Amino acid sequence: MTNPRYDVIALGNAIMDVIASVDDAFLESNDIPKARMSLIDQERTDFLYNALPDTKVETSGGSAGNSIACLLSLGAKAAFMGKVADDEIGTAYVSDMERIGATFSGKPLTSGISTARCMIAVTPDGERSMNTFLGASTEFEADDVDEDLIRDSKWLYLEGYLFDKPAAKTAFVRAAEVAKAANRKVAVTMSDVFCVERHREAFRHLVKNYVDLVFANEEELLALYETDDFDAAVDMLKTETQFAAITRSEKGSVVIDSNTRLNVPTKPLDKVVDATGAGDAYAGGFFFGLSQGLNLETCARLGHLSASEVISHYGPRPETNLRELAIAEGLISA
Repeated sequence: MTNPRYDVIALGNAIMDVIASVDDAFLESNDIPKARMSLIDQERTDFLYNALPDTKVETSGGSAGNSIACLLSLGAKAAFMGKVADDEIGTAYVSDMERIGATFSGKPLTSGISTARCMIAVTPDGERSMNTFLGASTEFEADDVDEDLIRDSKWLYLEGYLFDKPAAKTAFVRAAEVAKAANRKVAVTMSDVFCVERHREAFRHLVKNYVDLVFANEEELLALYETDDFDAAVDMLKTETQFAAITRSEKGSVVIDSNTRLNVPTKPLDKVVDATGAGDAYAGGFFFGLSQGLNLETCARLGHLSASEVISHYGPRPETNLRELAIAEGLISA
């Protein structure tokens, strides 16, 4: 297909997010590590769900799913591959993704564990502490890969969080092989520093052999190359992939291709309400620019714009139309 229908198709964890505002005492009393993602079981999930305030918000989430939401808000055409269970939560997840305009692909799990949920406790400083029950999402395997959708997309986006099970790793490789055979591009997000530490060699192999674009934050990049020298890590990454975007919180981001390195500052914010999904939003904004053929600096600024909108309110997805914001900032044309 010479003119793919979709700008991006993502392969990631299909997780229903449950988000609530709490104080630090709540974290301590419920043994929740602050500003980290902890994997939990079904029993712990049910306990935290009941412990969180009644004001909690529930929405379809997952790292790659959040990026897709931002892409769609900017005007891209996007699809999502993931695994839900044949239960009420799974049905709600698929409906919510379709509501925002994403094409969903995934055969529901008909027995065993339920659809994934992530309990997100947000403290007054905007830090989010995630407690994730991966549930059915980890059962994604090579047979679930929608090859036709991949061939019909400019980019395949792989979520590092999904990398924990051997079957999912096999699915990653299969999806990447289909994309490459169709002359499509492949991107991956490192997702979390602990994820990088668990799968460092597998990530390095994936990046060197299949990936055209890497998303990571500074801590993840340093973990990937086992160094404390940021510049050295950037130089190593530059030799292994065509594009990369490294976020550095209030410092902005560093974007590279084989010939260029740009340090792109971000605008200061008065207050961070909820940092949930900031990196996902950045990836969505950057991805939109790249899929539209925009220059790297504009791609990064679209990433900053998306992240700034998301962290200005509770929840990991945009509440304001990102395309309108980008037009107002002069980043894209009407």
